[in-house]
Parts: sequence; C-alpha cells; structure tokens
Amino acid sequence: MSQVVVTGGGGFIGSHIVDRLCEQGHEVLVVDDFSTGDPDNLAETRAAYPGLTVLTADVADPATAVAVADFGPEAMLLLAAQFSVKVSLRDPLLDARVNVIGLVNMLEAARRGGCRKVVFASSGGTIYGHAAEEQTLLTETTPRVPESFYGLTKSAAIDYLRLYHELHGLDYAALALGNVYGPRQTPYGEAGVIAIFAQAMLDRRPCVINGDGLNTRDFVHVSDVADAFVRAIGLGHGLINVSSAREHSVLEIHDALRRQIGHAEPHRFGPPLPGEVRRVCLDNSRALEQLGWAPKVSLQDGIRTVISWLESRAVRTSAGGAGAAE
Repeated sequence: MSQVVVTGGGGFIGSHIVDRLCEQGHEVLVVDDFSTGDPDNLAETRAAYPGLTVLTADVADPATAVAVADFGPEAMLLLAAQFSVKVSLRDPLLDARVNVIGLVNMLEAARRGGCRKVVFASSGGTIYGHAAEEQTLLTETTPRVPESFYGLTKSAAIDYLRLYHELHGLDYAALALGNVYGPRQTPYGEAGVIAIFAQAMLDRRPCVINGDGLNTRDFVHVSDVADAFVRAIGLGHGLINVSSAREHSVLEIHDALRRQIGHAEPHRFGPPLPGEVRRVCLDNSRALEQLGWAPKVSLQDGIRTVISWLESRAVRTSAGGAGAAE
C-alpha cells in the first residue's frame, strides 16, 4: 500500500478517514496542531496500527512542509482548516493564514516530496454562496460567489489546486462537502446543528434555532464522506460535490431529533448568523461518475449514530475516561 498524509487527521472528519486508510494497510502520517482536533479520536487506531504516525504541527509552518516532503507521500488529503464562518468574519487574517498560507505550504511540500495526488476538503455550503430560489441543485459549474471569508478561502483553494496541476502536474480532487455530521463531531461551539441539538436534547435543554429555522442544508454522514476521500486517492479530478442531494431545513432536523430522543422542551429562536446562506442542496452526480460514490447512510440512521455516540461519550466522561469536551 501507499504512504498518505492527512492534515487535520485528528479532527471529526479526518479521524474517520485515517481509520479507513489504516484498515486498508496504508502508511499514514497525520499532521494536526490539535487546536480543534482531539487526540482521543485517534487513540484506538494508533494502538492498533503501528504504521500510523502523528505529527503535532501547524500546517502553515515551513518546518511542517519539510517534514511532510521528507515523508514522501504518494497522496495528501488536506482537511486542516479554520472552519468557522463566524471566526473568519471576525479575524480574516487568521482564516487566511490557515486556509490559504497553510494550503500553499502543504502544496509546496507535495510538489517537493513527489506527491501524485492531493484531495482537498472544500465546502459545498459556502463556496457557491446564495442559491437562486428556482435553482434546485447546485452543480460544480454553479458560479462560486462566497458570502464569508471562510467560503472565500475555500473557493480560492480550488484555483490554487488548478494552477498547481497546470504548472507542476500535481493531480487533485476538491471535494465540496455538504453539511457533514456523525460520531466525533463536538456538540459545542459552532459544530454541526445535528450534534448541537442532539446534545441539548439529551441534556434536557431547549434548542436555540438561529433565524426562522427555514434555512436548508444538505446533510451527509461522515462515514460516506470518508469513503469519498479514500476513493478520490485513485479516482476523480477537479471539483466534485459530495452530498446527499437532499435538502432539509433546520426545523426538520429539530423535529427528527426530538422524535428519536423524546424531547419535550420547546425550542427558542435566536438571531440569524452572519454569513450564513439560505439554501444548500448539492448535485452529487459527478461523484457517482468519477468516484463511483453515492451516499449510503440515511438521515434517520445517521441521526441514530450521533445520539448513540453522544450517549456513550457521556458514560465515558462520567466514568472519568476519555471524551471530555474540547
């Protein structure tokens, strides 16, 4: 098998990808500064697979690029990011440092290290901006008009990847992800709405819905996303949407969770979040054509995995074990 670098490999999505790669026998180098990732996400895999190496480092640090190039990866999966829309609007310099300087630093490492393919985690929920009311699905040819600095850096990354391919022959796939959810997603801060609502309901607290609750998102389970990334190591090129191609409002998500958990507390409405787009629903037909990929986990089944993980996490935490909140 091959040598693979995963930046952000200690995070929610990255750790699931690392699990898959190790199970397939790849030699994996995780690069993560653990500012948002959690070492516990990798604990079981590190114990089971001696071929997994973890480098605690900043992707924007030139020394990190040297270490990555020396590893000589065949493929690099780039998931390290400043991922908060709110933070990007408050501190665009931080956002650009991680999401642009960090990206270019890793692309230079890929070029110097003889890397064959880069797979980048883009954001289908932010790079396209506001969808027209009559537009049912966003395709990869939809104009990219981001509404936040986070979306802007994720969009600019696609152009960097294209130029590195044209100038240096570095192959790439940029996976524009829907709203990813599943086990290991922290239910605090600006995490995904499914994790936030599920934790609030399990704690018997009311959920706060930002805006009117009619904003829609395209929810895709983390196990399906991990599958897409692993496939993209050997397949696909360019921008590819990875999504369920189904649209669900925040109110629908709240009601689905409430029914599964048996939550009786009424929700409350809060102010809308700045930089948030109104609708997101992504056409995933290119993923099927290029990656042979289609989502397998239904929303109802996926929600059950989130509830189960949060419940088991609470048990571990109360017992004094792993799982403390970030």
